Amino acid sequence: MSDVAADLDVDPESLPVDPFTHFDEAASKRHYRGWLSYAFASEVFVIVSLTLFLPICLEQFAQDNGYLLPEKIVPCSSRNPSSPSETSGELGRCVVKIGWAWIDTASFSLYIYSISVALQALTVISMGGIANHPPHRKSVLIMFAAIGSISAVLFIALPSSSPIWPVAALLAIAANVGFGASVVAMNAYLPGLARESKDVVMALQEYQSAAARSNTSSSPADSSEIADSDTLGVSEPLLPSEHPIPSTIPELAPYREKYSLLLSQATSRISSFGIALGYAAGIILLLVTLVPVTLMKGSTFALRLAIGCSGIWWAVFTVPAWAWLPDGGKGALKKRVKQDWTLRHEIWKAWKKLGHMLRPSEIKKLRNTFWYLAAWFLLSDGFTTITSTSILFAKTSLHMPASSLILIGVLTPTAGILGSLIWPRVQKYRQWSNRTVLAILVFMASLLPAYGCLGFLPFFKEPSPTSGSATVQAARFGGLTTPAEMFVLAVYFGSVYGAFQGYARAFYAELIPPGDEARWYALFSITDKSSSFVGPLVVGLISDLTGNIRYGFFFLVAMIWAAIPFLLIVDVEKGRADAETYSIADEESIGQD
Repeated sequence: MSDVAADLDVDPESLPVDPFTHFDEAASKRHYRGWLSYAFASEVFVIVSLTLFLPICLEQFAQDNGYLLPEKIVPCSSRNPSSPSETSGELGRCVVKIGWAWIDTASFSLYIYSISVALQALTVISMGGIANHPPHRKSVLIMFAAIGSISAVLFIALPSSSPIWPVAALLAIAANVGFGASVVAMNAYLPGLARESKDVVMALQEYQSAAARSNTSSSPADSSEIADSDTLGVSEPLLPSEHPIPSTIPELAPYREKYSLLLSQATSRISSFGIALGYAAGIILLLVTLVPVTLMKGSTFALRLAIGCSGIWWAVFTVPAWAWLPDGGKGALKKRVKQDWTLRHEIWKAWKKLGHMLRPSEIKKLRNTFWYLAAWFLLSDGFTTITSTSILFAKTSLHMPASSLILIGVLTPTAGILGSLIWPRVQKYRQWSNRTVLAILVFMASLLPAYGCLGFLPFFKEPSPTSGSATVQAARFGGLTTPAEMFVLAVYFGSVYGAFQGYARAFYAELIPPGDEARWYALFSITDKSSSFVGPLVVGLISDLTGNIRYGFFFLVAMIWAAIPFLLIVDVEKGRADAETYSIADEESIGQD
């Protein structure tokens, strides 16, 4: 770099115009296809299993082994699920004994999900630092993909009549932990993929040309910055790299703005397309599983088969990702990995670095990033709990059959694809910022549980079969009291959720220090998982204490609305600038701490 800096003072034309001399466009496309392949593989587990069949299947496992209150001697399987008189009120509640405690079968899956995300958070913290090393990133992704997919497949071999049926809970936990940990490694590739995008490469080339033309008027300090910007070589694909455009040269500001804009758009485009492709995969498998689930009338085996199929899909389409994603750096990067590298040392270092990142002094340096994480802490919990709670509500309160739940499962991601494609167009037309779009999407999502709360109003209140001989008439539509409303709300929520996922991930990419993506995406996932066990746990407790899962909607509304102020505080431009400065000035101190 010193030779290049010296050349700046002598020969303006000697500065390399194209820092991508070794850029391999074919390799870049291969990496992109590998990343999309894993999105296509893993998102199926979320759509088919995690948000639809898994909570239903776990509830069915508990119900097949549960008993009716108050005697707890009549098996729940003897109850007619289509008869409201047998499924309403305290007398209709089904409970299952786990250890020494009796819990509501509707709460069982919520508790299991809560435990799984708590363990997922611990795993992500421990493995995030390892995934941050490009030589190990793909290994982490493949290892946890294998754990998750195999656990899902094993559901096929475990009937609910088995004396070891609680093993289903362990399989569900392992599958969810595997998914979450692998996605951290997957997301760590996203910023690098955006930097490899052709239009981003061309923007950087334009900057280098402008820097070469203007270097004669640069101060020595400016020249040093330009020289440092040449370090972004992609002969080591998808490697950590600093922002290549210095911020202290006014003449280069337009090029910097263009580069930043194109990088942001590329990140959003790749992220949104990955979400849309994953949703498309989920829809395909949902339609396939609709056949056996319908023919078997939603039996426990049909549900287990659907979960197993999602595991098979996950495993099969992970193979192209294993073949096409880069193994990591070579040469200089390999030398950075210490010869005495051990798993225990890396796990300890990951926890130590997390402690450093969460120091008040570090939070102050990246306050906008942490404001967004505070919003994400609430939003991720709210959104994921809405999906699981709504499915359980449809099954236990509206008594919708499995075939109807599958149709809801198809409608939601289909609307999600449309939402992820339409909202960027709306944003461009209205000239809204990413923050504004996110705030609108969050408010729109909160309307779903708010609508469910209307079911407590007298006009919408559900009929009570124990109110004597008189029949209380319920409203034909309103307050989420009829199955038809679930289909409408599935389309509505799907269009919002699909766009939200793409924007949330891409927006965060703008606020994290370049060069350490895996660790910061691990924190993103930790923030998600450390909150996501709270929502299901609270809703499960509410359901247990009240006997009515509808009361959980009030909690969800409050949680989502509480996130909006945090989201509106975020200053994107300041946050991006702080992240770039942090990566240059502070990363070494973190590594040596």
